[in-house]
Amino acid sequence: MHVRETRKPRLYRSPRVPPRPLLWFHLMMTLVVALAFACVPALADERDGAEDPEPEGLMLREGDRWVATLAMDTTVDMQVRGLLAEVSVRQTYRNDSSQWREGRYLLPLPEDAAVGALTLRIGKRLIEGEIREKEKAKAIYAAAAANGQRASLVEQNRPNLFQTAVANIGPGEEIEIEVRYWQPVAYRDGTFSLNLPLTLTPRYTPAASSAQALREGHSAAQALPAVDSAVIAGSALPPSVVLTAEIEPGLPLATLTSPTHRVTVMAEGSTYRVTLSNFAEATDRDFVLQWQPVPSKAPRSAVFTDRIGGENFALVMLVPPTLAAVPLPRELILVIDNSGSMSGTSMEQAIEAADRALARLRPGDRFNVVRFDDTFDLLYPEAVPAQPGNVARARSFVRSLTADGGTEMLPALRAALAGAAPAGYLRQVVLATDAAVGNEDELLALIEAERGEARLFPVGIGSAPNGHFLRKAAETGRGTQTVIRNVEEVTEAMDRLLAKLDRPAMRDIQLDWPGVAEMYPARVPDLYEGEALQVVARLDQLQDAVTVRGLRPQPWVRRVPLGGMNTTPSPGIGRLWARARINALEDDLRRGGDSDSLKPMIVDVALRHGLVSAYTSLVAVDRTPVRPKDQGLGSTQMMNSVPDGSLEFAQGSTGWLRELLLALVLALSAFFLLRARG
Repeated sequence: MHVRETRKPRLYRSPRVPPRPLLWFHLMMTLVVALAFACVPALADERDGAEDPEPEGLMLREGDRWVATLAMDTTVDMQVRGLLAEVSVRQTYRNDSSQWREGRYLLPLPEDAAVGALTLRIGKRLIEGEIREKEKAKAIYAAAAANGQRASLVEQNRPNLFQTAVANIGPGEEIEIEVRYWQPVAYRDGTFSLNLPLTLTPRYTPAASSAQALREGHSAAQALPAVDSAVIAGSALPPSVVLTAEIEPGLPLATLTSPTHRVTVMAEGSTYRVTLSNFAEATDRDFVLQWQPVPSKAPRSAVFTDRIGGENFALVMLVPPTLAAVPLPRELILVIDNSGSMSGTSMEQAIEAADRALARLRPGDRFNVVRFDDTFDLLYPEAVPAQPGNVARARSFVRSLTADGGTEMLPALRAALAGAAPAGYLRQVVLATDAAVGNEDELLALIEAERGEARLFPVGIGSAPNGHFLRKAAETGRGTQTVIRNVEEVTEAMDRLLAKLDRPAMRDIQLDWPGVAEMYPARVPDLYEGEALQVVARLDQLQDAVTVRGLRPQPWVRRVPLGGMNTTPSPGIGRLWARARINALEDDLRRGGDSDSLKPMIVDVALRHGLVSAYTSLVAVDRTPVRPKDQGLGSTQMMNSVPDGSLEFAQGSTGWLRELLLALVLALSAFFLLRARG
């Protein structure tokens, strides 16, 4: 384990002797060569250790140059009924070139989205997509593209990242594809919320994980065509989005706002309509919508049901009552991501969040700080008491951090989870990161294997954090996640999180269903103050009640009726259950389960419920060929906007500072050589 001492060593100063010119030159050249050898391997290791990030920009290769040719607009329509949202994402592909084109685009979606519908519209023609096994769908799309037919394909790249493709867009022609998905509404601290990712932070994958992913067929970039090095001759305007939302909450609201965008809200009876105030916005940050019920109408429990193919499904929400609690002695381990993808305001937010956590430590607490990029450092060899001197040193250490290098999270997390807290202390690991990682499965396996009695609390930093990893890390770490999207939110968000850590609301939660039930999550995590229990289940009967049991710290029991006035029919709950079932099967695969039995089960659930998964895709094909056989098909990469607050040159998490240092070394070499000749 590498431990860096932050105390400055004393410098020995020798008597000052003016060197001879030749000696001076040799000394400087030695320094230059040493710097070069120090930088080049580090840069090479970093390049070798990361997959090429998803290329940025709206580009088409023409010879040895990349130029922008294809424009795209996005329209989002949200329909929210109670705890279920049905969302439509419509994208218009316009070919401004004189050739037939194929468009490709990475589509970030919520990590819990159940993607299940695709429509291809060309003028007045409407083609509905169908779910097929992944390889079969890819073959259908490729054959249609080669045959000159208009076609569209939606594949899962990661659980929260999908690739859309559309073939045979004629010169000057527009084609619209629509993807629909279903998503649960979150409820926390008395606030309902819904989020939509509109861009993504490029992922960094360590070399070992990259090789493993390629062997297993799960490479993040495997479905994307490679982008060669070339001169960038042009760049496109960033994509924009037009968004509307219709909310039927089922109870009167006190507030309906967006912390990320300016919105206009209009009430029509019990329905609320939301639009972007600026009509069209750049897709450089996630969209978040929040609403709060009138305090006296805040729900304590709710049940939403669905029936598909003779099967019953239910989504149950339960809010435990708030009880006063005595703060627990804790061992707080702060893990701070200072890799290159955190450059800009993300690093500022992470520093402010960590500083706030340190400032709130109590005299009886213990703590430590871990920082990581492509290396990691522990501030102290082990956790120390939260004495003023120790805390002051830690705050100074955190304030000195700068963003650079790759996102090698694994060694830092292993160090944070190593060992055990002293008797009477609860170890709480707070991870501040944008989660720009490509080795999610490897990280989740580590958390599951080495967490022990610790609890992990991921804090998502930035305008477009990796929501899939944050949610799964919190679930696996039996903690809770928090997202901080701008610096102004840091104080409130961290105070709220640290206050929660003092007051677990309920643990050891169990649900007793009437009859036979298959519930997700199968193991309910601990609840903290302000959090709600949300589970989705497939039932053989929708009657009687589900009994919830837990410790607070005394035993607590509540019955939630599954019928009557407490129950609301909500088509789409079955798809949420199917998405949760697929996630659970994929978790079993990640843990080393038998792929020969698990993969067919995933395919079966996905096909029966019409969902995109790692092994199924949506494909739509127009039967009539439109592209003349004597004209070729070009390919265009349409990529996401740079996340708001991030620096352009930091997007790959690949260590821009080292590249700059290497350039300076080469410049110094040239200067000294010219001086020597002179």
